[in-house]
Amino acid sequence: MTPTKINNLEIESAKIPRGRISRLTKMGKLVGGVATSMLAQGSKQLVQGQKPNSKNLLLTTQNAKRLAEHLSQLRGAAMKVGQLLSMDAGDLIPEELSSILAKLRSEAKSMPLNQLIEELEQTWGTDWQSKFSQFSFYPVAAASIGQVHEAHTVDGRHLALKIQYPGIKTSIDSDVDNLATLLKLSRLIPKSVDLNPILEEAKLQLHAEADYHYEATCLKQYREYLAENSNFTIPKVHDDLSSESILAMDFVEGVAIESRINSCQNERNFIMSELFNLLFKEMFIFKLVQTDPNFANYQFSPKTNCIILLDFGATRHYSDSISEGYLQLMYAAQHGQLDKVEMAAKKIGFFSNTILPQQKAAVIDLFMQACEPLRFNGEYDFANTDLATRIKDKGMALSMEKDYWHTPPADALFFHRKLGGLYLLAAKLKAQVNVQQLFKQYTQTLIN
Repeated sequence: MTPTKINNLEIESAKIPRGRISRLTKMGKLVGGVATSMLAQGSKQLVQGQKPNSKNLLLTTQNAKRLAEHLSQLRGAAMKVGQLLSMDAGDLIPEELSSILAKLRSEAKSMPLNQLIEELEQTWGTDWQSKFSQFSFYPVAAASIGQVHEAHTVDGRHLALKIQYPGIKTSIDSDVDNLATLLKLSRLIPKSVDLNPILEEAKLQLHAEADYHYEATCLKQYREYLAENSNFTIPKVHDDLSSESILAMDFVEGVAIESRINSCQNERNFIMSELFNLLFKEMFIFKLVQTDPNFANYQFSPKTNCIILLDFGATRHYSDSISEGYLQLMYAAQHGQLDKVEMAAKKIGFFSNTILPQQKAAVIDLFMQACEPLRFNGEYDFANTDLATRIKDKGMALSMEKDYWHTPPADALFFHRKLGGLYLLAAKLKAQVNVQQLFKQYTQTLIN
């Protein structure tokens, strides 16, 4: 691996396995290496008269390093699913595995220069440099699906070019399946848990994220929806330089959204009020939600006081039924109407026929906890609350202590992920937001 300096930060480059066989081999080495390590450690414990524990065998420093290293080199679905599972509330996976997978959020390895040039030539031809007066070969960002480069065209456009890693699109299904094998090997997921619906939905979501034509369409849709809203900036798509593997957009100047922690309280409150209001618009009006809560998807422009929205690959369409279900659920939770919370949850797709009354009550209680900012009359202080911890603890208690592993509907999973991400960002910025007041404008249909 070769270190690359980006904005004075060192980002490692590593060749990305392109073909299915090479990626399968890479994942196979990971699974095999973890299994061998677990077997060796387990044998050692048996010799010492100890009873091996699969959880402790998996969660060694060596295996944590091996897991993060392999998945970050594979990028794509393997890394993205790891990020997905690690960012969701604790009711999906145990904390120990989440702590390992969370390492992937800080991993960023770029393509080697020769692999990058190969991708550019495949898209634009061998004379591709004739299109640009300047092209930065070092990425300004590197993530799981692709990396972003800054460029200036000969006709004066300042662009951000999102370039997809080779082999990502064709490896999604096999990467997810191989990661599922690793999860089963770990035995950290209870045998009674059927992760297949979530993993199959993850495949669909990842195929959408790897479809840059789809992302371009979503970008254009959001620019249309928010055209009259001066508080947001969304990059313009440049179709003439975009393709299946490259998305060309305006390069928009901004700073990391979490860096505004040092700004005044009013600015921090403004940022989060606008983002919560946008989420309500997405679910209840657009019925189109950008579901990835990664902080890197938001920037802020101190010059224009605008929130910059980036990365629309994880945008998800919601049906009228799901949208109405969440509107009813949140309104009922706001007013303490537990029977109506239950009815709305059923409409969304919660509660199997075999669920016990105490389990159902625990799920409803979890909803009430999650809607606490909605139920608070006035500015909710996200800096002085343990809401995220309480939600996580209740989720884990529900799945483990009550012997009820709650696998929510896929639509709910992605929406909860986005809402939870906003809660975390609000806490990071120490924002105070009147969420109840923001929500009121969307409930008129329920009142009338």
